[in-house]
Amino acid sequence: MEFAEMNSAVLFGSITMVAWGIWIVVGNAASESIDPRTAAAISYLTAGLLAVGFVVVSDASLAVTARGGMLAGVAGLFTGIGLISMYMGFAQGSTTVVSTLGAMYFVVAAIISMGVLGEAITITRAVGIAFAVVGVVLVAR
Repeated sequence: MEFAEMNSAVLFGSITMVAWGIWIVVGNAASESIDPRTAAAISYLTAGLLAVGFVVVSDASLAVTARGGMLAGVAGLFTGIGLISMYMGFAQGSTTVVSTLGAMYFVVAAIISMGVLGEAITITRAVGIAFAVVGVVLVAR
């Protein structure tokens, strides 16, 4: 990975981290103010409109293959399941526990990537996943 690519990855990863951190806190407040299912729907309706608006004003290609469209739809399905589950969790328990466990999605992605997609299983990755699990246990207590 070149330096410019790494800087872009760090920049966009940092924006994602901050935006999702704010989203968790505001989403929790919303789920305490209205039905969490309604809060989830409004949240993703707003996100969907923003995404469509970004496609319209950017130079994004509107070409969609059957495979790409199907995979994007399945990704959206799981995004929706996670979103609804998170908002319901806010209504039932601690924001710290729900958001910390939800943030462990990268462990699921790493395990799938190594087990299904054939990415290398290394000691460093295994130790990183173990540290992440320990971190979640400590934060959730």
